[in-house]
Amino acid sequence: MNNFYEKHILPTLIDFVCGLPVFEHERAQLVPKAAGRVLEIGIGTGRNLPHYHPGQLQCLCGVDPGLHPKARLRAKQCGIDIAEMPLSAEKIPIDDHSFDCVVCTFSLCTIPDPDAALAEIRRVLVPEGRMLFVEHGAAPDAAVRRWQDRLTPMWKRIGGGCHLNREMPVLIEKSGFRIEGLKAGYQPGPRLLTYLYSGIAVPETAKMSSSP
Repeated sequence: MNNFYEKHILPTLIDFVCGLPVFEHERAQLVPKAAGRVLEIGIGTGRNLPHYHPGQLQCLCGVDPGLHPKARLRAKQCGIDIAEMPLSAEKIPIDDHSFDCVVCTFSLCTIPDPDAALAEIRRVLVPEGRMLFVEHGAAPDAAVRRWQDRLTPMWKRIGGGCHLNREMPVLIEKSGFRIEGLKAGYQPGPRLLTYLYSGIAVPETAKMSSSP
């Protein structure tokens, strides 16, 4: 039953929620900035695909345990070829400095080891590269945050590992990035889910370890 839920029901629910206007608005503001060699973390059902400008892409690689049929359909509709990487973001078998841009939308909340994933993102980016991100996470209000902390253990079980209470800017910055143009605030909808962070993260070259 759990396997059926995770394979068939959960992707449809996530696709529906991530397609709500509040989330689509944030995608529309961010994703068109992607250009060059682009890696998308957690491409899922391909909700970001309509927001890319194909003429700006040299290539688009999608990291996900399994590319959903909806993503294949959206890619075809948008005229975008996706190079699939059916693996986890914590270990990306790509050479250092292979991408100009990494796109990460509503994915860091579900990755089991976000520190490892962010270290990999930093590694595969060129030194002047950018990570475009929009994520939901920990709210600043104590009452909301307490409920996020209480509900996260249960929410993870029904939400595909989604954490309500991750401190996204802290996670990103401690992984060796500098955040530019950070926007954070409540969006319409349940406050547990709609405190959103968005911005552009660039590698702090002083913190980047050189490859052997």
